[in-house]
Amino acid sequence: MQTPSEQVYPAHWEADVVLRDGGTAHLRPITADDAGRLVSFYEQVSDESKYYRFFAPYPRLSDRDVHRFTHHDYVDRVGLAATVGGEFIATVRYDRIDPRGLPSSGPADEAEVAFLVQDAHQGRGVASALLEHIAAVARERSIRRFAAEVLPANTKMIKVFTDAGYTQKRSFEDGVVRLELDLEPTDRSLAVQRAREQRAEARSVHRLIAPGSVAVVGTGREPGGMGRAVLRNLREGGFTGSLYAVNRAFPEGGSVLDPEGVPAHRSILGIPGPVDLAVVAVPAEQVPSVVAECGEHGVQGLVVLSAGYAESGADGRDRQRELVRQARSYGMRLIGPNAFGLINTAPGVRLNASLSPELPAAGRLGLFSQSGAIGIALLSGLHRRAAGLVGVSTFVSAGNRADVSGNDFLQYWHDDPDTDVVVMYLESIGNPRKFARLARRTAARKPVVVVKGARHGGAAPTGHAVPTTRIPDATVSDLLRQAGVIRVDTVTELADTGLLLASQPLPAGPRVAILGNSESLALLTYDACLTDGLRPQPPYDLSTAAEPEDFRAALALALADDECDAVVVTAIPWVGEASAADLAAALRAAVAASPVAKPVTVVHLEIPGLAEALAAPVPEAAPADPGGLSGDGGASGDSDVNGGSDTSGVGGVRGVGGVSGDGGARGDGGQRPAPAVRIPAYPAAERAVRALAEAVRYARWRRLAAEPGRVPEYDDIDEAGAAADIDVLLAAHGAVPGASPTEPADPRAVTLSAADTQRLLARYGIAVLPALPAPDPDTAVRAARRLGFPVALKPTAPHLRHRADLGGVRLDLGGETELRRSYAELTELLGKPEETRFVVQSMAPRGVDTVVRAAIDPAAGAVLSFGLAGAPSLLLGDTAHRLVPVTDRDAAEQIRSVRTAPLLFGWRGSTPVDTRALEELLLRVSRLVDDHPEVVGADLEPVIVAPQGVHVLGAVIRLAPPPARTDLGPRSLPAY
Repeated sequence: MQTPSEQVYPAHWEADVVLRDGGTAHLRPITADDAGRLVSFYEQVSDESKYYRFFAPYPRLSDRDVHRFTHHDYVDRVGLAATVGGEFIATVRYDRIDPRGLPSSGPADEAEVAFLVQDAHQGRGVASALLEHIAAVARERSIRRFAAEVLPANTKMIKVFTDAGYTQKRSFEDGVVRLELDLEPTDRSLAVQRAREQRAEARSVHRLIAPGSVAVVGTGREPGGMGRAVLRNLREGGFTGSLYAVNRAFPEGGSVLDPEGVPAHRSILGIPGPVDLAVVAVPAEQVPSVVAECGEHGVQGLVVLSAGYAESGADGRDRQRELVRQARSYGMRLIGPNAFGLINTAPGVRLNASLSPELPAAGRLGLFSQSGAIGIALLSGLHRRAAGLVGVSTFVSAGNRADVSGNDFLQYWHDDPDTDVVVMYLESIGNPRKFARLARRTAARKPVVVVKGARHGGAAPTGHAVPTTRIPDATVSDLLRQAGVIRVDTVTELADTGLLLASQPLPAGPRVAILGNSESLALLTYDACLTDGLRPQPPYDLSTAAEPEDFRAALALALADDECDAVVVTAIPWVGEASAADLAAALRAAVAASPVAKPVTVVHLEIPGLAEALAAPVPEAAPADPGGLSGDGGASGDSDVNGGSDTSGVGGVRGVGGVSGDGGARGDGGQRPAPAVRIPAYPAAERAVRALAEAVRYARWRRLAAEPGRVPEYDDIDEAGAAADIDVLLAAHGAVPGASPTEPADPRAVTLSAADTQRLLARYGIAVLPALPAPDPDTAVRAARRLGFPVALKPTAPHLRHRADLGGVRLDLGGETELRRSYAELTELLGKPEETRFVVQSMAPRGVDTVVRAAIDPAAGAVLSFGLAGAPSLLLGDTAHRLVPVTDRDAAEQIRSVRTAPLLFGWRGSTPVDTRALEELLLRVSRLVDDHPEVVGADLEPVIVAPQGVHVLGAVIRLAPPPARTDLGPRSLPAY
């Protein structure tokens, strides 16, 4: 740990934060070079704020004050500043004190804290952000409590402390309120922090997508080029705010750019009014000067279309980091660089700040793409397939996503009443732990559908400067599904699933009725349902002579069937006079007349115009809401997590609600829906069924999420004893328990001995079956007598562990003769005893061999894995993964999610094993890893699950100084 005399600048305390109003500020330690900034800052603070800070009139700082407030040892005396544009807007400092309140040093664990916020920036949440960061600094420096004295009239400052969520004491004496805060994070302080983070980040996105004015910097004087194209798209899309063109080649004093008729300026500084959003389309080398002018003019956000950044190599990566630093220093958020643009179809905005020539139809889909090409494909595909069926609420193609990412938009879409379904194309996930947390919260309200590119590349795509993750793609998929994310494999599936979820109610279960005029197509649909885990009813063949009225009657019967949760209608061209429009009208009439809401999809082959007719606009006789996206009399809003009413959706059919277990009853009080029901159509059975199966799985997850599981408490867990053991073991191997992130630590994890492993696991109620070393036959016999026959003989050398294929294990050895013979055989087969490291172990009851593992990924955090031992997990990858901490529901689902799970439940007449005991083992391992982040690896193999109980035959534990937990620290934007 650094001593006060060393005064090494702690660069890792620097952070960019999003404030309450959506702007950003840079937080950093105060240095001796900040004297001028501190004086200038203090001069702009009102007399009242100065009085609240010093309890007396204090018009100016003395030279001694300035020296004291700018010279720190970063241990016992620390000062942080919030800056915008390089200038101070707020400061906070702490001074370590002893029990008498006098200046002190360690081991004193209390500090006095004080804030000062410039009046113009009060109410932006600056003090709350500074409190989070100064508290984290204090904990790092072994300070456990803050003390603050506040005048009673300073209610804003009192509220900052009381609302923070820390355990606190409050007293009043001598006319001063004294507050004491315990700095140990609590559930409430973490909840407060995350709620503030959500509101701030959502607000920062709202400032980008709902600007009152837009300037396009780099608008060409002649038609053509990115800037001119974006300007045209903004104007033709009907942007409702003020629009400006900027180019240094325009005439001095301002002009008008024709034929668009848009005011034109040489610099953004020449625009007379405010500019909320700047779209930057100039060469990369000109971007810094543009960003500086935007910052000086008070622009709130940037969309940088320019290329030449991280996607171009090392120099470009440096240029990209500097771009982000510069934008944030002025309080601006940034989309891009190398972005395709931003779209908001809301009638009051109509923003098309993108390279898309058309503004999509307004609707309920929120789209995020890290690829411009994929973004174009999604927009055009939705326009082609879903015209009239669903539309887009907001769209962003983030390019290199150096600042604003998918996490920010998840924060926004969580509460956005105009978005019912979130659709995302991702090539990298910079913060998987945060993404999973945000996605889980959003998925409890509305579906989140994700396709991830670069699944097998092992590295982020060029331009994405994000932390790498070592976990395999299959693990990522499991973790996303644990969070309720609908993970699909292709962009086609992304669109298919998004269309169904945005236009249909969620199914109440997996039971599917299939009807149509082609037996063959119905059978293909039936097979597809079985493949995707659905429970199809026998297909109802209407024959090729079926008329639209036959389809209507059959669909009405299926919808009325209590044994049916969803319907797939199959159709091929028929002989007769009826048109595609007639069939569409019949199907829509059947759905409209149904008293319950169930998803309906249509699979058709070569019926031109049917998909369009099924998605046709609302007839004049039954006008819909603007955009045709809400039900009759439907109150808009997000669906209730507990299955409450939500009539947002498409044409009278509930959208993404209906997840309650009541068989899909409508949320409109039982009233008959408007007749303008719309139905998605697919050209292949597999595509329709895959989308429906994803909806079924999501609906089940959402029902369960309404009553989340819990992390059980076990009376026999000795958390304190385990912590003490870990500290001793780390210290014995030269690692420093509790080392700060800036101090060097041994990068190699410490593998514990068998005895230490067994002792640590025993602290958590996990027993390892005794095994004794057997370096020679005589020792093996003595060990067997000590343990009691029968025993097992097996090697423990790393290259032989868990290699059942080599025949290197002997079981049920009932006596000395049998043991000596086996010892000789294995020595001849595997090598000398010093190479094989034989052990003798007590026999466990017969059962199913399984594997339980926990590992730490630097980006995703602790992951718990489970599978059957041997070929299923090693060769077939049949392993299930969950993020730690695991709940009782997670554990139950985890063991049932592997494909070989039937072996645990009595497959083909075998005796079922004790899965309750297995679930408890998973929960105990999860608790161990969650309670002690120093446990960076735990392998329990094999774990025999018997009809009664579980038996751990082998275990390996690895320890290391814990990695930093970014999700538990103060709020900050990522710095790549």
